Amino acid sequence: MRIGYARVSTEDQKLDMQLQALRHAGCDRIFTDHGISGKVIERPGLDEALASLSPDDTLVVWRLDRLGRSLVHLVQLMNELGERAIHFHSLAENIDTGSSGGRLLFHMIAALAEFERSLISERTRAGMAAARERGQRLGRPPALNAEELREAIEAVRGRGEYMGDVALRYRITRRTLRRMILEADRVTAG
Repeated sequence: MRIGYARVSTEDQKLDMQLQALRHAGCDRIFTDHGISGKVIERPGLDEALASLSPDDTLVVWRLDRLGRSLVHLVQLMNELGERAIHFHSLAENIDTGSSGGRLLFHMIAALAEFERSLISERTRAGMAAARERGQRLGRPPALNAEELREAIEAVRGRGEYMGDVALRYRITRRTLRRMILEADRVTAG
């Protein structure tokens, strides 16, 4: 079967052109999302279309941007379709994973997406390293400041209070308090 999917982002837009192209492409069934942005994760029409697909079926869209929120999302979706032995056909870009040329084109797109993810990751790591060199603390702020941690350690070790009671007093979990005390021990021992 050929299953079509059409989407427009706003209520003002019309699906007519996409529906006509999908019918002309021989779609047996067509699912739609009207007034739903591609960035929205929950798209009932797309979910129904994907659920209706069986091995050797083909998911057909008018254009790639009607299907995916981003290149990364498209690649992820294509991989899921491939794992289920479902073909994909984008009419405007003439990508048909049922053909060897279409699979090649898709793999080139996937390689570019992977390259983009690698670049983003490298830039993120470089930015974090530069921030550490400038002495900036990364991540969320500590649950307790230095004085509160000293008081908590004194309460647990000096006065023998239960760690759970001390954690409750500082509005943190027992596990967080234990981790902070162990970390403070490592710093003083090192």
